[in-house]
Amino acid sequence: MNPFEIVLMALQAAALMAVSPLVVGIIRKIKARMQNKVGASVLQPYRDLRKMFRKESAVSENASFLFRLIPYVCLTSMLLLAAMTPFVYTQVIAPYADVIAMVYIFTMFRFAMVLGGLEGGSAFGGMGSSREVMMSVLIEPALLISIMTLSAMTGAGFDLSAISGSINARGAAAICPALLLAGTSFVITMVAENTRVPFDNPDTHLELTMVHEGMLLEYSGRGLAIMEFASMVRLTIFMALLGTLFFPWGTAMAMTAAELSVSLLAITVKMLAIAFGIALLESTVAKMRVFRMPNMLTASFALALMAMVSLYVL
Repeated sequence: MNPFEIVLMALQAAALMAVSPLVVGIIRKIKARMQNKVGASVLQPYRDLRKMFRKESAVSENASFLFRLIPYVCLTSMLLLAAMTPFVYTQVIAPYADVIAMVYIFTMFRFAMVLGGLEGGSAFGGMGSSREVMMSVLIEPALLISIMTLSAMTGAGFDLSAISGSINARGAAAICPALLLAGTSFVITMVAENTRVPFDNPDTHLELTMVHEGMLLEYSGRGLAIMEFASMVRLTIFMALLGTLFFPWGTAMAMTAAELSVSLLAITVKMLAIAFGIALLESTVAKMRVFRMPNMLTASFALALMAMVSLYVL
């Protein structure tokens, strides 16, 4: 990669991370409006992060040095994924940005969060970590197969940029049962991976049902701010992948002002549409019981498997 492409890749990754709190704020605002509430400003997540960064961190005496290190591991893994994710311009992404590397980095993030929940030494942290591991058994295969379906459909290998570009170039001809089934599986995986309703409610601390918040219960101050920010970036990355891999039409394939303008408008509309869908789901569907989660995740895996099979049957 030449220096110009490296700068563009860094700017795209920085933009994706910068808008992550805004995306979360928009989802919360839409949810509030759906519930006939005013809701906080869409910029409130930025204010919350700033407040947490200014506070001191309290660390359990039972925690090791890993407890302090884990937030930085989570943030670094999300920084790598942000550099690998097609956002506005698909041709400039990090070297070795393929499907396998992406899934492994998501796994590293999850492993670090689980370890952080255990390191705190609290019962609720261990409970949240055990539930996260239970969910990951079915999340990771569904995530891998759904994106591998796109790889097999396009013949572009594991390169995320090539997959996005191939589907984009085909236009409406790319719409097929395999794409729709894989996209549906990815949506379920996105909701589960980010522990949103109906799998979990990130806005509350319900001790007997929480997953994500249980692993963060012992963090405070700067450590909590970093973990929360990393989780916001993870949600935004999933939304960007849904918009640029499964529905990539409008994404810029050439470095021209016209294409970049159209791409910026397209990704904005896609992100708002996905945010509206998440808010609508969380406002109309109740959180499911913990032991019913595997049923929904199994359905996601089955949809991804059906998408792969349909490529060779239809």
